[in-house]
Amino acid sequence: MSPDTHLRVVPDPARSELDGEHRSVVVVGGGQAGLSVSRVLTDRGIDHLVLEAQTAGHEWNDRRWDAFCLVTPNWQCALPGFAYDGPDPDGFMVRDEITEYLEKFVASFDPPLVEGVRAESLRARGDGTFSLRTDRGTLTADQVVVATGPYQVARTPRMAERLPDSVTQVHSSQYRNAESLPEGAVLVVGTGQSGCQIAEDLHLAGRTVHLATGTAPRVARFYRGRDCVAWLSDMGTYTKGIDAFPDAEAVRHKTNHYVTGRDGGRDIDLRKFALEGMRLHGRLHRIDPGTVHFGPELRANLDGADAVAEGIKDSIDAWIEAQGIDAPTEERHAPVWEPEADEAEALDLAAEGITTVIWATGYGRDDRWIELPIFDGRGYPTHQRGVTSRPGLYFVGLPWQYTWGSGRFSGVAADAEYLVDRIVDTRRRTVADGLHWLAGTPSSTFPHDSADDPDWVAPRSAS
Repeated sequence: MSPDTHLRVVPDPARSELDGEHRSVVVVGGGQAGLSVSRVLTDRGIDHLVLEAQTAGHEWNDRRWDAFCLVTPNWQCALPGFAYDGPDPDGFMVRDEITEYLEKFVASFDPPLVEGVRAESLRARGDGTFSLRTDRGTLTADQVVVATGPYQVARTPRMAERLPDSVTQVHSSQYRNAESLPEGAVLVVGTGQSGCQIAEDLHLAGRTVHLATGTAPRVARFYRGRDCVAWLSDMGTYTKGIDAFPDAEAVRHKTNHYVTGRDGGRDIDLRKFALEGMRLHGRLHRIDPGTVHFGPELRANLDGADAVAEGIKDSIDAWIEAQGIDAPTEERHAPVWEPEADEAEALDLAAEGITTVIWATGYGRDDRWIELPIFDGRGYPTHQRGVTSRPGLYFVGLPWQYTWGSGRFSGVAADAEYLVDRIVDTRRRTVADGLHWLAGTPSSTFPHDSADDPDWVAPRSAS
């Protein structure tokens, strides 16, 4: 499959004009989360439509670098009714294999998908349904699932404006390979999963790399004879609900651990990269004309990442002992490099030959098209397992929507099943003439299903 190949479902001519259409459910977003909901809706025989602004699954093809691969093993890829069944369950699919996996998933159930349709406004109607304006007309729906994903708007700090015009700036979503960048050294800002993997990609290509570190944690790839993901899966880590944590919001906004599945999987050890010539720095604090300034956090950032990785090993050790598992022992990680001093530093870009800055600084959401009061003070959707306070409106595919796997191939199927159960419950609790209960929620005011008992009469008030 060529890098330019896109998933594409040719829309039915009957679906080409959306103005005036009505569906029981409209799913906004055709990535793995939206398609997973569509699969479950299809299995339940529920009328629906999936709208995708670009092409289904385009994120994997359009916003990932050439050497991109999963950081979780293939056996964790389990979309609804479509678990990975390839030849390398313990391996890590590369970008084109991920795209092919999604293509086959789409072909397995032929979703009612319309591509090239951008949602512009979602509003509530007086009868309890929703009005969804798109760039191809306005349609209505009894219920709506928002599956637009967590990676909507590339975030770049305002200090980027102070870089000289001679320096090429690229967000991690735009990076493809070392050859596509100007000659010269590269400064990568951010040590989340993308930043560390891109820094490694450039390092392996022989480029001089400067890496501005942050507080992202790391995890070992393998420990005591197995992938750490396998141990943690056995321990129930990936199915633990967010309601089991004392501070759910803090969990939702934590940075992912950095590791890689490249070449069969290995640790990302920034200290080893430093020994090999990569220049590590503390957090990027400010930019003056021609000069970038880093704080004195490098040692703390490296030590903190190592501490998390070793803490995970401690939990695995405890599990092995508690279960009486016969597993090989392994020497613990020992730092192979230490920073010379804990102090702030400044780099002259020209003197260091830095011609490119890659901003691996994450993404933000843009939900301004949703004109409903369901957001917190930070603009993040408030929900319980994807169910919002507005009856009939749901989210899917959010990081830690309910479990660690919610935003990944491993857990989105369970979230899709849960939401479709709620969709079915809401449908059952809608009065036959289409009006919704005027108080409470569809599941609390009158939970009795009158369709099952034609003689049932709603109770009257005492007055």
